[in-house]
Amino acid sequence: MATYDIVIQNGTVIDGLQTPRYRGDIGIKDGLIVTMGGAIPAELGEKVIDAHGKIVAPGVIDLHTHYDSQLFWDPWCTMSGWHGVTSVVIGNCGFGFAPCKPEDRERAMLSLVRNEAVPLETMRQGMPWDWVTYREYLDSVERAPKGVNVMSFVPLAPIYGYVIGIDEAKKRDATEDELQQMCDLLLEGMDAGGCGFSIQIMGDVGNVQLDHDGTPMVTDLISRRDLTAFSRTMGSTGRGISQMTGELDNAELIARESGRPAIWNALMAEGALNQHGGAKIQPREAIARLKTLNEVDGVRIYAQAQTVNFASQFTFEDYNLADAIPAWKEICTGTVAEKLEKFKDPARRTALKAIHEERGGLFSSGYVVDRIKVAWIPLDVPDGLALQERYEGFSIGEIAVREGKHPLDVMLDIAVWGGLQSGFETEMIVTPPENMQEIIKVPTGLPGISDGGAHTKFVTTGRFPSDLLGLWSRDHDLLSLEEAHWRLSASPARAAGLKGRGYLAEGMAADVIVYDADAIGSLPQERLWDYPAGEWRLVQKATGYHFIIVNGVVTFIDGECTQATPGKLLRHGTA
Repeated sequence: MATYDIVIQNGTVIDGLQTPRYRGDIGIKDGLIVTMGGAIPAELGEKVIDAHGKIVAPGVIDLHTHYDSQLFWDPWCTMSGWHGVTSVVIGNCGFGFAPCKPEDRERAMLSLVRNEAVPLETMRQGMPWDWVTYREYLDSVERAPKGVNVMSFVPLAPIYGYVIGIDEAKKRDATEDELQQMCDLLLEGMDAGGCGFSIQIMGDVGNVQLDHDGTPMVTDLISRRDLTAFSRTMGSTGRGISQMTGELDNAELIARESGRPAIWNALMAEGALNQHGGAKIQPREAIARLKTLNEVDGVRIYAQAQTVNFASQFTFEDYNLADAIPAWKEICTGTVAEKLEKFKDPARRTALKAIHEERGGLFSSGYVVDRIKVAWIPLDVPDGLALQERYEGFSIGEIAVREGKHPLDVMLDIAVWGGLQSGFETEMIVTPPENMQEIIKVPTGLPGISDGGAHTKFVTTGRFPSDLLGLWSRDHDLLSLEEAHWRLSASPARAAGLKGRGYLAEGMAADVIVYDADAIGSLPQERLWDYPAGEWRLVQKATGYHFIIVNGVVTFIDGECTQATPGKLLRHGTA
């Protein structure tokens, strides 16, 4: 009888703790790493993996995802699961689905349609909705087959919806009794297994994370009183961590009032873009403040950093990432029929052209409209085949010259002819390595902001682990693989209070990746029609990962899923 379930032989071990790499074997039994280092005979393993010439490292921990619904129809939480991620954290930005009364389910789903761009019918068909309370939601997650481990924040938006009602809470302040009820629900959520609370505070100006009707999300204009109350409530438990999207000042308030660590979104390199637009604070100012807060004031704040080069594909049927510009928000809000009429309106087009000239780009200086390409035009529209032959693969600028039209008219015409389902592809916004190094090396920085499960028709930022290991470590030598794996695994595990995971050691959970450092990377973007209700998503699959192991069970071999679902719900961040 074999001593080990899996023996990994002859690999170059990088343990995630910045220990210098070494050649060694690993023995795995009952979901745990049992032995490391010395040679293990092959006959002692039920399964033997020859890792000669490969890196053996801890699975990646993805702290910023929105797989709250997707995990019910995609146990491996892809894209993350393809790119070496073995544990994900859901419930970010204050968004989620529990607690939720049965009569409020539709409204709860609508809240995720625009700001995180999750298709409504997909959620309707894909979620079991066998819960009301947050505890019952976690129980449902625990019952669901999982190919990755899942930990969850207690999101605050559903708590407002449960106690006051989402739309009512936007009209008035909570009463003292309502605030106490909400704080009690936060405590209940943490007692059930939540690792802390999350919130978005983006205000009402320049906000690209809006509700389905174009208004701010329920927490965007939270009062200092409420924010302080939630922070102190979490602090009263003596544990937990917060996650906050918005101004650094608010992350500081939460950390000071709670006495607990906070994760702030987002730290971005100079000149970079992400799925939430441009940075609201310059990186050097943010880095200096983080240094003072952590090292001088003793206020523990981590900064999630955008560490991928950014490009997007989009259709105007779904696009919401220009909501910071009022004229674009207005034209992109409403039903498809309403939007089509707005897109045709000459007065609106004139206004959009003026904004385009003023900003130096379509939505920002990074999106030069002339260089945006027509990625696809649907066939099932009038003259669809002819439109495809005439426009697909050409840039807006090329078409504008050919037809003697303003570039914006070209884009809007093609959008209208395709019933707003025509696809457009931006250029890659490339961050210079010297700018990326500035944020990648921040002591309290956490690479990521994958937004896995959200914005799936626009961006593929879930590839961030492969970018860090391939583009930034291998190709540009910004950091060693030892440091890269510490930043991808042990550091986020420590930040989120995730115990028993994040590095390789005897007695630790066997979340392990085996990969070829020379081949690690991402395939080109593609569309997959694999969502419930026949919806599509934009993805980039990974290259170079030979084995991905979760809790001692192989989930992927050379990019192919084994269909194994060994993932666990990690209540309170426990192993």
